[in-house]
Amino acid sequence: MTGQMRMEQRMKLAPRMIQSMEVLQLPLLALQEKIEAELNSNPVLELAEDSSETDTAVAETNSVERVDQAELVVREDSNNVDDFERLDSLGEDFSEYIESTASIRPTRSSGDPDKKMEALQNTAAGQQSLHEYLTDQWRLVEAEEPVKAAGQKIIDYIDDKGYLTVRLEQLCIADKNDFTVDYLQQALRLVQGLEPTGIGARDVRECLLIQMAQFSEDMTFEMHMILHHWDDLLENRLPQIARKMNCSLDQVNHAIARMSKLDTSPGLQVGRQDNHPITADVIVEPNESGDGYTISLADTHVPNLRVNKFYSKMARDRGIDDKTRDFLQQNIRSAQWFMDAIEQRKHTLLKVAQVVVDHQREFFDKGQLYLKPLPMATVADAVGVHIATVSRAVAGKYVQCSQGVLPLRGFFTGGTEDQNGESKSWDAIRAKLQQIVDAEDKSDPLNDDQLRDKLAEAGMGNIARRTVAKYRKLMNIPTARFRKKY
Repeated sequence: MTGQMRMEQRMKLAPRMIQSMEVLQLPLLALQEKIEAELNSNPVLELAEDSSETDTAVAETNSVERVDQAELVVREDSNNVDDFERLDSLGEDFSEYIESTASIRPTRSSGDPDKKMEALQNTAAGQQSLHEYLTDQWRLVEAEEPVKAAGQKIIDYIDDKGYLTVRLEQLCIADKNDFTVDYLQQALRLVQGLEPTGIGARDVRECLLIQMAQFSEDMTFEMHMILHHWDDLLENRLPQIARKMNCSLDQVNHAIARMSKLDTSPGLQVGRQDNHPITADVIVEPNESGDGYTISLADTHVPNLRVNKFYSKMARDRGIDDKTRDFLQQNIRSAQWFMDAIEQRKHTLLKVAQVVVDHQREFFDKGQLYLKPLPMATVADAVGVHIATVSRAVAGKYVQCSQGVLPLRGFFTGGTEDQNGESKSWDAIRAKLQQIVDAEDKSDPLNDDQLRDKLAEAGMGNIARRTVAKYRKLMNIPTARFRKKY
């Protein structure tokens, strides 16, 4: 075995750079949580009343030559009165600080309300899950003990949409000592009578039939259509259904309109549905002159931070033991890095947003059809940063403008050129495609070739048919046969 030497280059990210990248990609709500976590973990970091206090605290932290932090030198050629007075005053500052508070954060007196407890008390209780909702109803059902056990087992296998996800034979095999298939069938009929209506179905067809049987109006015609002409209904062969049922197309269409009131996912009526809030990070508003836009950050709820001035003094006091000074200096550096990262996030996000608004000016003026292709490399070159920095800056961020609250990443799209050489983004093409489909004659809908021709007539360029079909599917637009209205 012989030793070998080799030379190689490696790039290692400093902790400060890693923290800066982490803060940069945080959305506004996540940044607020990050700040709260830093305040709880770093004893030298505290809230400032306004930005001027933050600037002052930063200046004091970075300052080295200060009167109360100058090195104490006792010389034989003077009486050293100034030095000893400064030392006495420094000791008084720290003694007053230690006596007045044990923490850099304000403490809550016994009479003050606990904000965290108030928030917990005002928070709505978690909603009951579908499984719990069905179980509570099932306890009130009167049935034999094997049927009760079989029904509970069925409820255990009902998914969030309300469908039974396994066959009854599988449940019988899994618990063959408790109940038989007959008990499971009896239990299933009882479970399908629970609320919400349509629960416990094994497919969409059965789900609709259960709801029709319990509907307040007579739906015999609709039930016959689903029982005997289900395949024709799925294929939109309405004239065949009318001929087979010896009725008019108007009757078939009326029946379909009534069936559209039924719910194909009844389980979603119950249970907790978490709607995560979307908070805009950038606000784009028309300026006062009306010939441009003003860009600002929606960071009014981001608190101003500063380094506690007493701990800053202690960190540079040579009378403090080395272990304490090292601890304080390390936390001060961490706090300063964190505050710098927040400021860098603000500047980068503003610069990126400015380039986006300048490039997509027609979109903000006229709407979705005027969105232009915008590669991230273009914005990175304009801002003077790496493309990865732009990617992190726009990740999870939203823009509030006259067009609504939109994802910032949505402005970075590819595209094509029209006959005049003008760039058209794919998002603009999809928006135009939706307009064409909405305006078509539903009795004679357009096929993909015709949609392609319509897009070309609208100035969207020569787009391939397969591209039109791809975007139609992505937009959940059915084929012409299924869009046809009789």
